Amino acid sequence: MSTLARAAYTLVVWLALPFALLRLLLRARREPRYRQHVRERFGIHSQPADRPVIWVHAVSLGEARASLPLARALLARHPDAMLLATCMTAAGREALEQAWGRDARIVWLPWDTPSAVRRFLAFFRPRLAVLMETEVWFNLVAGCKAHGVPVVLANARMSEKSAHGYAMFGALSTPAFSALDAVCAQGEADARRLRALGARSVEVHGNLKFDLLPDSAKAAEGARLKRLLGVRPVLLAASTREGEEAALLDALGQRAAKGHLLVIVPRHPRRFDEVADLVTRRGLALARRSAAGEGNAQTEVLLGDTMGEMALYFALADVVVMGGSVLAYGSQNLIEPLAQGVPVVLGPSDYNFSEASVAAREAGAAVQAVDAAGVIDAALSLLADEPRRRHMGQAGMALCAAHRGATARQLEVIDALYQRSSPS
Repeated sequence: MSTLARAAYTLVVWLALPFALLRLLLRARREPRYRQHVRERFGIHSQPADRPVIWVHAVSLGEARASLPLARALLARHPDAMLLATCMTAAGREALEQAWGRDARIVWLPWDTPSAVRRFLAFFRPRLAVLMETEVWFNLVAGCKAHGVPVVLANARMSEKSAHGYAMFGALSTPAFSALDAVCAQGEADARRLRALGARSVEVHGNLKFDLLPDSAKAAEGARLKRLLGVRPVLLAASTREGEEAALLDALGQRAAKGHLLVIVPRHPRRFDEVADLVTRRGLALARRSAAGEGNAQTEVLLGDTMGEMALYFALADVVVMGGSVLAYGSQNLIEPLAQGVPVVLGPSDYNFSEASVAAREAGAAVQAVDAAGVIDAALSLLADEPRRRHMGQAGMALCAAHRGATARQLEVIDALYQRSSPS
């Protein structure tokens, strides 16, 4: 049954490839990286590795950031190895390139056809595959099994929504999850769902994102900009997704940027211009970080249209509204602002960070509202209450400190598999 199911899945993937290529071309109009190295999507490469390869796959920006402490620890332990990093999005590739430069080989993950996967694995001959969070591709895992490449699902999370989706295709998902050599789950709920999907050797080791330290240079620059603003408080809408900026601006209404500076940092670079238009159409004075730094006294909204500067924006903020939580996207990473001592306001959708969200609220480091209007009311209330903000910020930093250590725990599991493996 599973063989037939995977054959049907492969046929669907092949039929979808022309549309995937068209989508790349359309996205490349805004993000030129998508038209680069297209051959890699088919597993075609040049310049083979001359050292043992440790392969880490991080699908996009969030996973790329989360993978950094673990990948650094692996390379520190095995300096003779080469880090091969794969991703699927332009933002993820840019984050990996900024973090690693020439210290890693960064390529696109091949599309999930048996031939592309086979070419990729035969070319790089990885000693180990580390897939970040939820990246279980059916032909990819089967190909690794056929080539004798151990596969670890690191920093694994599995929301109820994702688990339900995988369970609907049990003939495909059960063999894939059961083929994983180890699973390092973020929390007990994730572990329970992963076991129900067929995963074995599942252990709870915590969330790598608690081990990420902010960029000290960017944080210092953000603190400098904050001093320049003087007494003007800063409300940051961080990593916002499509539709959320409009919902938040509508909820602000006449209160938009009255006595405070509103900073909006969209999650995806392709939306920078769109959000700028959204703000100016409302008659608000806009400055763009890429062009005007922090703006001036007349600036009502600062658009964070730069990459790699989230530590700066969090250092600048007095209160953070977490993007991805206002509408049904599951929230972006609230751990980053908590680690920098900034109070967090969440909307109703937090399933991607449900355990961190519960922990933050129980610790008094975050609050949650049921809709955009409630989010804005809570954020403005915090802006007016400096003692409460200070207490929440201290609680957030204490929470992050208490949860650090996932890197060391996951490293031991991954390293044991690497030591037992041999070149395929």
